[in-house]
Amino acid sequence: MILSDFIVSEEQTVLEVMKVIDTNAKGVAFICKDNKLLGVVTDGDIRRFILRRGDLNSYIKDIANYNPRYITNGDKIDYMAYMKKHSITALPQVDKDKNILTIYFLYNFKPIGNAKLNVPVVIMAGGKGTRLYPYTQILPKPLIPIGDKTITEIIMDYFEAYGCKHFDMIVNYKKNFIKSFFIDNETKRDISFIDEEKFLGTGGGLKLLTGRYDDSFFVTNCDIIIEEDYSEIFKYHKEQGNLITIVAATKRTTIPYGTIELDDFGQVEKLIEKPSFNFLTNTGLYVLEPEFLEKIPSDTFIHITDIIQSCIDNNEKVGIYPISENAWLDMGQMEELEKMRERLSGNV
Repeated sequence: MILSDFIVSEEQTVLEVMKVIDTNAKGVAFICKDNKLLGVVTDGDIRRFILRRGDLNSYIKDIANYNPRYITNGDKIDYMAYMKKHSITALPQVDKDKNILTIYFLYNFKPIGNAKLNVPVVIMAGGKGTRLYPYTQILPKPLIPIGDKTITEIIMDYFEAYGCKHFDMIVNYKKNFIKSFFIDNETKRDISFIDEEKFLGTGGGLKLLTGRYDDSFFVTNCDIIIEEDYSEIFKYHKEQGNLITIVAATKRTTIPYGTIELDDFGQVEKLIEKPSFNFLTNTGLYVLEPEFLEKIPSDTFIHITDIIQSCIDNNEKVGIYPISENAWLDMGQMEELEKMRERLSGNV
């Protein structure tokens, strides 16, 4: 990793800076002009901007902090203590002209494991995984290997790092295979299996959990990994008082064609060559309140997204926690499965 991985200019857009932060994986970028430090922007700044419905094509200077913390070359300072005192995770060192010389980090990697959430996690593991045929004709999707572990074990590892120790797995397709794997596994985990006797969809299966929780809980698909601070997601959910919080990833899609816009009379008004669109997409990770389960009809095939839409229609509090596209790993299809394997093996 080199210094340029953390440097952006005032003329770059919020979206462009998001990509820089994704690449350096440290949650921060420094705004410079001719290498001179001007400001700083963090992934938290961008998240708050998105929640204010900010335009990702805006210039980063519109949301940057132009009073960044820094130390000067030659300062006798304990930079680790300094960062902890001021609640920052990156500290640039500059010369007398404010040229950045180096950057110190509070953590050598994205910090995890500081929280002790003790929040139950529901893993929706009952589907057939048809998009991963022919793999899932032999193995159920929760047991697809990603390196030397199954996808479900990796998901549990991430949650356990934040103090989430209990898992409720909704199982159906090849459920005895799944149960046997975890029961006989050398790594013992606190897992309860909830049998879905018929396919009820991603929402209908949750109804089987009614009465199980007294407080908030996580729900995750069994084919995704979210590389974010789960304690911050949970904290945000509680602060907002949401019935459900959807973890949503920012995505940018470019149409590979020139598009045409018409006026009210059917005449060509504008030609746009390969337009790009920014949007937020559902990752499949949620924080729910127990009351959400009461909204689900019993013994009915229904998807969680349909229940969420019903909550929105009834003016319930439905929120989002935005994350970067790079923080969302999805193995729902064969191509994404291989990308996930490469990413987690450290090859990309």
